[in-house]
Amino acid sequence: MKPWKIVIIPTAIMLVIASIYVLSVWKKRQNPGVANQAQEQKLTADDVAVVRMEFPAHFDDLKDEEGKSVWMKNGYTMPYFPYAGGKVDFKKRVGVIPPLQKLDLKKAIKVAVPADVDDGISHGTRQAMYVFTLPGDAKQEYATPVGAMDGSGEQYYSDLLFFYDDPHTIYADWPKDAWTAVDAHQAKPGMNELQTRLALGQKIQTDNPQTEGNRTVTYDADGKKWTVTFVNDRATKIQNG
Repeated sequence: MKPWKIVIIPTAIMLVIASIYVLSVWKKRQNPGVANQAQEQKLTADDVAVVRMEFPAHFDDLKDEEGKSVWMKNGYTMPYFPYAGGKVDFKKRVGVIPPLQKLDLKKAIKVAVPADVDDGISHGTRQAMYVFTLPGDAKQEYATPVGAMDGSGEQYYSDLLFFYDDPHTIYADWPKDAWTAVDAHQAKPGMNELQTRLALGQKIQTDNPQTEGNRTVTYDADGKKWTVTFVNDRATKIQNG
């Protein structure tokens, strides 16, 4: 093959391919409805609300929160115990912390947990716990687990358990009647799933874990059962008792 053919033939092929591509793009732009385009997902105000995370990796990261306040995110799941004289009284479990309960953190501690205590978190060799007081009672201290250490391994769950800012400011756009129901730990028609979770807690069973906003959810609010059906992320049917 002559040298000029070696150059021209590949060039011609490339030009043909480029022409086909340009023609294809032009047709799609002339008829944008022909192209399969994914529908844009509409974000709600809840989706874009800023929920701060601290990503604790070491025990000292927990100590950074000492003297601050947090609000329970994972309501009715985490037990708490009296704390006095530098010890946690695991034999006198007080109860489970309700959703959005404000905790005034005093200090982070490391504790060896008795084997017969089930507090929802792996014991490891030691657990990390927050010592806290409740608003209106600065004298009585309590402790609740937030993580565990096992050898050189550390695992902390405070980002899953707590809001670091007042949820009333995070979700300031919620209507007053929704906040009234949330603060009273009740479900009302028209509430969305997030509002209902923050009212009734995270201890749930559902008929369909994959379709949040269009399903029936049963909440165990510290022994009181609520069954709520959601359609288009609005509570349409509520049963309690």
